[in-house]
Amino acid sequence: MKVVVGMSGGVDSAVTAYLLDKEGYEVIGLFMKNWDSNINSDPEGITEGICPQEQDYIDAKKVCDNLGIPLYRVDFIKEYWDSVFAYFLDELKKGRTPNPDIMCNKYIKFDIFKKEAKNLGADLIATGHYARKEGNKILRGIDNNKDQTYFLSQVKAEQFKDVLFPVGGLTKEEVRKIAKKANLPVAEKKDSTGICFIGERHYQQFVQNYIKGQSGDIIDIETNQIIGKHNGLMNYTIGQRRNVGINGHEKRHYVCGKDTEKNILYVAFGDDNKYLTSTEAIIENMNYISSTKPTFATCKFRYRGEDVPITIKYITEEEIKVTYESAKAVTPGQACVIYLGEEMIGGGIIKEVRKDGKKLWYL
Repeated sequence: MKVVVGMSGGVDSAVTAYLLDKEGYEVIGLFMKNWDSNINSDPEGITEGICPQEQDYIDAKKVCDNLGIPLYRVDFIKEYWDSVFAYFLDELKKGRTPNPDIMCNKYIKFDIFKKEAKNLGADLIATGHYARKEGNKILRGIDNNKDQTYFLSQVKAEQFKDVLFPVGGLTKEEVRKIAKKANLPVAEKKDSTGICFIGERHYQQFVQNYIKGQSGDIIDIETNQIIGKHNGLMNYTIGQRRNVGINGHEKRHYVCGKDTEKNILYVAFGDDNKYLTSTEAIIENMNYISSTKPTFATCKFRYRGEDVPITIKYITEEEIKVTYESAKAVTPGQACVIYLGEEMIGGGIIKEVRKDGKKLWYL
C-alpha cells in the first residue's frame, strides 16, 4: 500500500517514514510550506525570515534521500493565511488567546494536505503526531510528556480513518534511539517549539507587525489601583506572570483579566489568589471524535495542563457546559479537550468562564 508521510524536517516524521518503509509500505514524503514572510507580510512589509521552513525542507530532503523515497513539496501559503493566521489575528483582537496549531490540523494537515496526498495516489496518510488509533478511537500517545491529541481535537472523526500514527506508541527517547540507530540525518535535531510562523522572534514584536497595540492601564483587580501600563491587550494571556510590565512589585503577580472596551489589563497578586480560579466554563464549537458522550470525564484546558475531572451538560450539538471543583487560568479562546481515560472524546473552544454559576466579569 502507498503511504504519504507528512515530512516536517524533524525527527518524528523522519522516524515515521523510516518505520513504514521497514514495514514494507511504498512510502512517499510530502513537505508543505505554510508561511512566506515575503508574501504574508504586514502593510509595512516584513523582509526577514520568520519560520526556518527552507532549512526544514532541506532536512526533510536529506531524510528522504537517506531512505531512498521521493519527496514532493506543496505550498499552502494562501490557505494557511486564510484559515489559520487570519483566525489567530481575529481572536487576538477580541482579547482571547487562540491556538493556531489546532486550526492548522483542522484546516491544513488533515484536510487540504490529505487531498494533496490522495492526488499522489495515497492509500494511507501518516504523520509524526504522538497519538494512537485503536479502531475508531483516538488515544493519547504513550509518552505523556509528548502526547499531541490536544492539537487533534478539532479534526473531524472521518478524517482519521485512513491516517497512521507510527510514533504514538513510542516515547520521545525511543524515537531518538531509532533515528540514531538508522543514521537518520535529523537524529540530533532540536525539537521545534512555539508557534511556527513566529519562530525564534519575540512574540510581542511579531504580533505588533500585524496588530497595532494601544497602550492602556494595568489595574490591581483587588484595589482597583493603576499599577502600570500595558502595550496592547493582545500581548498578554490569562495566567501570565512574566513580562507583564509592572516594576517595583516584589510579590508574584499574574494576568487575570482583560477589558477590551476600556483597554484595561487586570492583574492579581499571590499564587493562590481567587481571581485566577473558576468552577465552570462554556465550551463552543464542539467537535466529537467519539460517538460516546459521557456525563463525567476529564479535560485539559491547555496543552500539558493537568487532567481536570468534569461534569458535562450538553446544551446544543456544538455547545456544552463543564463543571469542575476548581481550575486555574481557564482562558477564553484556548481549547478544552475531553478525555475518557486514554480516549480523546473531542474538544471545543472556551467561550465563557464562570465561578459558582456567575460569569467572571473580568474575562
